[in-house]
Amino acid sequence: MPISKIFVVRFFQLVKGRRFAEAERVLERIRLKTNQTEWNSGYLHALDGILLAQKSSDSYAFIKNVNFDDEKELKKFRKEFLKEYKNKIHADYDRGFFAAWADYMLISKKSLAESEKSKQPAKGKEKLTN
Repeated sequence: MPISKIFVVRFFQLVKGRRFAEAERVLERIRLKTNQTEWNSGYLHALDGILLAQKSSDSYAFIKNVNFDDEKELKKFRKEFLKEYKNKIHADYDRGFFAAWADYMLISKKSLAESEKSKQPAKGKEKLTN
């Protein structure tokens, strides 16, 4: 079974809301309902890393240095992750890893747009990479 987009979106929302215990439970459900492929392993590894980095106080972690209130920055990072995801030179594991990060940037961008909905209308819909 492929990775459930609904669970992934919920996981990202929980991580962003710093509700780590719930995020861990959702991640475990994702893990249980997902086939073991190289791509899925990379994707799940990235989800683990996102969760751990958000929980930590490591100021050197990539995620701690992203401005999640800057739509342009989120778009830029998503574009970079998608570029690596689409690069055929990478193994499936790596492509899954980059896909998860691209999805995280997309969900972050969408939640930012929703929180600023009164200021500006939401942009066109984009799909998750998986």
